[in-house]
Amino acid sequence: MISKDKWDKLAEWMTKLHINEVDLVEKFILGSGKGGQKLHKTASTVYLKHVPSNLEIKCQDSRSREDNRYFARDAALRKITLNIE
Repeated sequence: MISKDKWDKLAEWMTKLHINEVDLVEKFILGSGKGGQKLHKTASTVYLKHVPSNLEIKCQDSRSREDNRYFARDAALRKITLNIE
């Protein structure tokens, strides 16, 4: 489980980059690969698209949907930051 502090820091980072939640399209899809039956039955994989940059991220690092939401946003912000520099 991702702590509230980490979510708050992520929100600050999004604000610094002028990224709003309305700019993100988020979908939950069934996972695939290793992870057992629960992974294949639960829509815990996160598909995240940042519409202005057309950046797409798919994250299934964890069995937890909430953790994957965090990891997808973190990955998107890292890629956007690299493109800015």
